Amino acid sequence: MLHGRLLGGLAARSLEEHHAEPGLRFARLTVDLFRNSPMLPVTVETTLVRNGRRIRVADAVLSTEQGVIARASAVLLRESEQPDGERSLVTPAWDQAPPAAPPVEGDGWRPPFDLWWVTPFDAQGRAWMRERHPLVDDEPLTPFVRAALAADFASPLANTQPGGLRFINADYTLTLARLPESDLIGVEATGHVSAGGVATGQVTMHDTAGPLGFCVVTALANPVIGGR
Repeated sequence: MLHGRLLGGLAARSLEEHHAEPGLRFARLTVDLFRNSPMLPVTVETTLVRNGRRIRVADAVLSTEQGVIARASAVLLRESEQPDGERSLVTPAWDQAPPAAPPVEGDGWRPPFDLWWVTPFDAQGRAWMRERHPLVDDEPLTPFVRAALAADFASPLANTQPGGLRFINADYTLTLARLPESDLIGVEATGHVSAGGVATGQVTMHDTAGPLGFCVVTALANPVIGGR
């Protein structure tokens, strides 16, 4: 099946290609993953919804020959002068140094990206990630696409438990104060709430310069998906 992370990455790529502009910053990307799809060619169509002086909104629809499989919405905000003064609440920089050696690959699931576990998968998840494959042909990954690919990992990181992953995400919303400055992205589970088979989870996203944003997911109860 087509991985949800690929659909989010493709949506981000097309939205950036058609709607990016110097001085406008991608501040939010919401990806709705409402239909599984086999490995088929994917078409992405984007639409400009709002083009104001300080805010731009654009949508994307992802389809295969079987119909619409996902959709996305992006909000771009105009950069401006940062307000001075101290903040009442500031997310601290991660205390975990970037990895200095290649990741260790075990006998179980092997992701299609480099992954360094900082804490065990079934604990309060913390990991470093780095893409090692292009998304489309030999195109270099942009920072925004890199962040969109990494964001899908929020669901297994925030929703896992001892014995496996019992939730599958229906969407994810990535919010960014800035784009990642490095190819390494750190993801840190910072919240999970669930009841009646419905869950919401949250991660803080970092790069080697510090925190850069958050990702929130909603998820449905699902039979156990693997373990570590």
